[in-house]
Amino acid sequence: MSLEKKMKSVVKILGGEKAFLYLAKAKEVAARGVNVISFGVGQPDVPTFDNICEAAKRALDEKFTGYTETAGIRPLREAIADYLNSRYGSNVDPDEIIVTTGAKTAIFLAIAAFVGQGDEVIIHDPYYPAYAEVTKLFGGKPVYVPLKFDAEQGFRLDLEKIEKSITERTKMIVLNNPHNPTGAVFSKEEVAKLMEIAKDRNILLLVDEIYDNFVYEEGVFHSVLELEPEWRKYILYVNGFSKTFSMTGWRLGYLVVSKEIADPIKRLATNVYSCPPSIAQKAGIEALRNPDTWKEVKKMVEMFKRRCDVMYEALKKVPGFEVWKSKGAFYMYPRVKSVLDKLGMDVESFTIWLLEEHGVVVLPGTGFSESEMGREYVRFSFAISEDKIVEGVERIRKAVESKAK
Repeated sequence: MSLEKKMKSVVKILGGEKAFLYLAKAKEVAARGVNVISFGVGQPDVPTFDNICEAAKRALDEKFTGYTETAGIRPLREAIADYLNSRYGSNVDPDEIIVTTGAKTAIFLAIAAFVGQGDEVIIHDPYYPAYAEVTKLFGGKPVYVPLKFDAEQGFRLDLEKIEKSITERTKMIVLNNPHNPTGAVFSKEEVAKLMEIAKDRNILLLVDEIYDNFVYEEGVFHSVLELEPEWRKYILYVNGFSKTFSMTGWRLGYLVVSKEIADPIKRLATNVYSCPPSIAQKAGIEALRNPDTWKEVKKMVEMFKRRCDVMYEALKKVPGFEVWKSKGAFYMYPRVKSVLDKLGMDVESFTIWLLEEHGVVVLPGTGFSESEMGREYVRFSFAISEDKIVEGVERIRKAVESKAK
């Protein structure tokens, strides 16, 4: 029997992230001498700030290169708690924090700890792929509830459909806010109502706020830690360093849970990855504690706000694109159904055509959705320079106009 046949079927059916597939395709196209502009990247294009890198170098010089506590070194957990408590008025204790190898691992731990065979996890659609894939890995069933969309109000939670989707098997609801891939920031009222639903129905709420610093309108974002003093009873909170501090490759995230369940989850973490990277943890303390870091974060977010404006204005000029201006994260998710209909393409053929014929990487919505929210939409990242945004969207406009003639 071949090794593939011996492999568990659930592992073979797991999906990946289309962003990484398109990255590989983009390299193939670039190798042919094409100047490729990529709107696919899901990370800031700003290098990790100098003071953070210097802290990592000091850790190396001090030979701080061994294993640490599975939950992360206490000074880092204290720094995370201070950040959350000062920003959101929460009362998180360092012993309620588990530092992980990126926010994705925090998602993995949260789902692995609670979701089993036949359990249902409600996920808003479109979604970041890890929520559904990890659910499948442990025998759970993702239940997708499409977001509402219109060009005036943008993307919103369909709270009525979420509530109607709850069954006796529902174990967890996922909330990603600010939202990847749409760039939505769900309102205080929406978030509060979702928390109420979860709390009243005794359902866990897995909350991913990794983009909490990428918000472009003052006062629109409200953390669950800010809104819910009783978060310990039903909320599993995920955040990390990758986006805010441009530390994607450092693999540093965290999960916040009540003390009641922290120890069993730490034992699970021990068996998965032992501990977070020692050097990255020292860098994480510097990121959170040094006021100069936050000045750099502010400048970066202001730059992304300008890019958001530039992309919105450019995409509005592409015939057939229905565009809503993002309020957070660094993505836009325009509806392109009329373009696809006119060109006689499905969304994946459309994005492959843009890459291979015009050197522009755009991700198909099917990488983030099981419904029409995937088949009729594409995701743009504006984590690239304004010049490239203008040039890349202009290539798309010309391509669409030429093809539609």
